[in-house]
Amino acid sequence: MQTQIESEPRVSYSSRRDSELVPRSVVQARNLTRRFGRGETSVDALRDVSLDVPAGRLTAIMGPSGSGKSTLMHILAGLDRPTSGTVEIDGTEITTLDDTPLTKLRREHVGFIFQFFNLLPMLTARENIVLPLEIAGEKVEAAWLEQLVGSVGLAERLSHRPAEMSGGQQQRVAIARSLITRPTVLFADEPTGNLDSMTGGDILALLRHSVDAFDQTIVMVTHDARAATVADRVLFLADGQIVKQLTDTTPEEVHLAISELGKE
Repeated sequence: MQTQIESEPRVSYSSRRDSELVPRSVVQARNLTRRFGRGETSVDALRDVSLDVPAGRLTAIMGPSGSGKSTLMHILAGLDRPTSGTVEIDGTEITTLDDTPLTKLRREHVGFIFQFFNLLPMLTARENIVLPLEIAGEKVEAAWLEQLVGSVGLAERLSHRPAEMSGGQQQRVAIARSLITRPTVLFADEPTGNLDSMTGGDILALLRHSVDAFDQTIVMVTHDARAATVADRVLFLADGQIVKQLTDTTPEEVHLAISELGKE
């Protein structure tokens, strides 16, 4: 059975929200600095970075290797702590939380998609998808699971284990798993980095669909210019700072922005 995602043109990412509407910010970062090391050997991966992540939008973060983009995502998601500065998720400051309440907040508000799918090999696709709910002791909503599985095109693969699925199918499972809890914000770290071009295009369309259909907020770190074009906004980092921003952009504009950063 052909899914809604698969029936859409692979290269069509034109769906965007009304730019005149100003959504609330679900993640707020203020004056983030992240220093590694001490004394003369210390390195600042982030330097006084501030940003807001609007609800129901896809924000892409790009930059040269070593620019601080992964460090920024880890701090925004509560996986790392800044040397100074603050981060709020859904109105709660996370930078001062102890490990237990921070873990609880991530479980309730944050979803993750990684380059490597991180599926449990002994579980079926369905079991992998609902695992976050089971860990949290929550019931699976059958209607939501059915809608989600249908949207990612996995209805006929739920009984398969990861070894029986392609890389694209495994990433679809990972995406469904990240969405099953309806997270406040979903962080995607190079979600197409381990996929071929055609499969990667399907995954990008799926991420875009989750924003447009489910009002999902996504922050995506990527080095892929095509991936950045599905975003509502692209932030460019260099030397630990946000130095440029583009909206509704093209691959050519992204390539130009990256090349200009390399010349600075």
